[in-house]
Amino acid sequence: MRRIEPYFPLSHGVPRVDDRRIVSGIIYVIKHGLMWRDAPKEYGPHKTIYNRFIRWSRLGVFNKIFAGLAAKGGKPDQLMIDATHLKAHRTAASLLKKGMFPDVSDAPKAA
Repeated sequence: MRRIEPYFPLSHGVPRVDDRRIVSGIIYVIKHGLMWRDAPKEYGPHKTIYNRFIRWSRLGVFNKIFAGLAAKGGKPDQLMIDATHLKAHRTAASLLKKGMFPDVSDAPKAA
């Protein structure tokens, strides 16, 4: 938290919900694929978590945090991409059966 606190916007006089709780709530909701209203109460009001996420996203707070932490980490030895979190819609499995995708064997051959 010490490393990312400088990136948070300053409060404008009104005491706000603890940034640590809000960041934890944002991470929890995104990690578990929840709707904002399903965030556990321990992280504060779901509307506050959502509003802070939207506001900080628009202000580029998360991009600044990621860029700042990445810059301090040095050059990586290797890069990896993982897209296993992507989900197919439940009807995607039936699209092939319904002829929605052309059969690869029917594709025209390149000359």
